[in-house]
Amino acid sequence: MCHIQNRKGLTLVLPAKSRMDRKPKLALRDKPVVRRRGTSPEKTALTRQAIVDAALSEFLERGFANTAIETVAKRAGVAKGLIYRYFTTKEALFSAVVQQEIVNAHLDVDDAKRKAGEKVEDFLRRTLVVTIHAIEKKSRAEIARVVIAEGARFPALVEIYRRDVLDPLLQRVKRLALAAKQSGELSDDRLYKNPHLLLAPIWAGIVINKFLDRANPVDIGALFEMQLDMIFAKA
Repeated sequence: MCHIQNRKGLTLVLPAKSRMDRKPKLALRDKPVVRRRGTSPEKTALTRQAIVDAALSEFLERGFANTAIETVAKRAGVAKGLIYRYFTTKEALFSAVVQQEIVNAHLDVDDAKRKAGEKVEDFLRRTLVVTIHAIEKKSRAEIARVVIAEGARFPALVEIYRRDVLDPLLQRVKRLALAAKQSGELSDDRLYKNPHLLLAPIWAGIVINKFLDRANPVDIGALFEMQLDMIFAKA
């Protein structure tokens, strides 16, 4: 107990402080701070790649409608919730597949990469012909078939493919056709006005080989080269 006297002479008895009260408190800054390391950019990129690769396999095996985020997650070896950190919808995941498998493959067809003095026909044979000959060996033809088969039910697939693949490619064809007309390689502007003409054999082969005549598949690359011969008036 602690005895103290106030101004009126009365003695007040106060309880003594306990040892716990007298012990100095630790400042918050004295406590150790645990810092968690964030995910490295390399790990983030690898995780995203694994998800896109798994989605590609699922889309090609099951189609868009029958692919579930759960099965993509299981195939990629990640939690379902993690996928939504990278892709908010299944359509966004499909767009990432298109970007990886098709858009990046068409970068070499950029007309800005044509060498000085290189003919348009030679440029197309050097770049686009190589890509078309490999279209069945890669996943590009199958992705296009998913769009054809399910586009009516899922218009977003058509919009993704048109926006990311078809429209940019058609614009490149138009620029190349204009350059060919100006240099005298083409005698008229029909290809410029109808850029689909150059790509028609590709779509014909994709449809024939999957839907119309699987038993007798056509060589899409050969069809494309023959189209080039006719467009550029080769015998």
